[in-house]
Amino acid sequence: MRGLPLGDVRVVELGQLLAGPFCGQLLGDFGAEIIKVEDPGRGDPMRQWGREKPHGTSLWWPVVARNKKSVTCDLRTAEGQDLVRRLVERADVLLENFRPGTLERWGMSPDRLHEINPGLVITRVTGFGQTGPYAPRAGYGSIGEAMGGIRYVTGDPDRPPSRAGISLGDSLAATHACVGTLVALHERERSGKGQVVDSAIYEAVLAMMESMLPEWQQASYQRERTGPVLPNVSPSNVYPTADGDSVLIAANQDSVFRRLAATMGADELATDERYATHGARGAHMAELDETIARWTALFPADELLEILHRDGVPAGRIYRAADMFDDPHFAAREAIVHVPHPEFGELAMQNVVPKLSETPGSVRSAGPELGAHNDEVYRGLLGLSGEEIARLAATGII
Repeated sequence: MRGLPLGDVRVVELGQLLAGPFCGQLLGDFGAEIIKVEDPGRGDPMRQWGREKPHGTSLWWPVVARNKKSVTCDLRTAEGQDLVRRLVERADVLLENFRPGTLERWGMSPDRLHEINPGLVITRVTGFGQTGPYAPRAGYGSIGEAMGGIRYVTGDPDRPPSRAGISLGDSLAATHACVGTLVALHERERSGKGQVVDSAIYEAVLAMMESMLPEWQQASYQRERTGPVLPNVSPSNVYPTADGDSVLIAANQDSVFRRLAATMGADELATDERYATHGARGAHMAELDETIARWTALFPADELLEILHRDGVPAGRIYRAADMFDDPHFAAREAIVHVPHPEFGELAMQNVVPKLSETPGSVRSAGPELGAHNDEVYRGLLGLSGEEIARLAATGII
């Protein structure tokens, strides 16, 4: 097995919170050296974010900052900006998610940075992108989710639009930024030149919205909130069980529906004109769901799932964290890893995705302490003396 596939890539991460740093997390998972630049004394606000804080410490930070090195630097000072420019000389990627114009005010416009390092890939994640009338606006993930269309279609039809329960917009923008970064690095192999990767949160959300735009353009059809069901796709819903649990069944394809009907002992459903085709089942979704629910309610969840899986019908529980820890498939694929941590001893978190057969990524360390790598980076990479590092620390530059 070969080494980490991005082991020869160095990233200077200037971003904070989630939209930029999640991109850094993804690159770091596959071996990129991520030098995270943080504000002295405070660091990334993600160090304080998260609902549960044992020991007063965020449980989100160790995940989003895993595999990273932390250095401190005051980017609002001329000396701090000079340190970053020196890091950029030795980097492959600069990653940031400040409001457009911020880097430019700090003397680090793309043109200036490309003078320093023509091969630099500059990855910029913002709410609305680097151009256009909304570019100067502050843009958080929730705004991008709303503007990109996913908030409107999330939730139950009789209630206002809902949130997915995670920072979906930020993560989508970061994932697309990661893809763009890798594409730009690949293109650099041919041209030798870097470029700007411009990832906007609202556009990353919009990219996931399937056929929403042509549906409106061609048919004036507006998608609405549908709760747990897929419009005109049936059966695909959550059904009750005898022990008060629920099971999700997705048997909307013709051949799969025939298997479900046979499993239910109701082969006639597959030939009934109301259910014989995909379109017919969609038109009669409510009554079909009632029929299936009456059958599923006869069995405890475990027995029901065993029957459905035996007959090749896609089904499963709606998992919570506790279910994931107990699931043998999660364990067999090592979907959850346990990482050493100085306060928690061993910290569970999601593993690297996707899995590569020859050069898989890995979680090598949890999020670091603030400035933990100042000496390694400033002395080892930039060649600063101990006296110079001490002076920069004493004056608050680092």
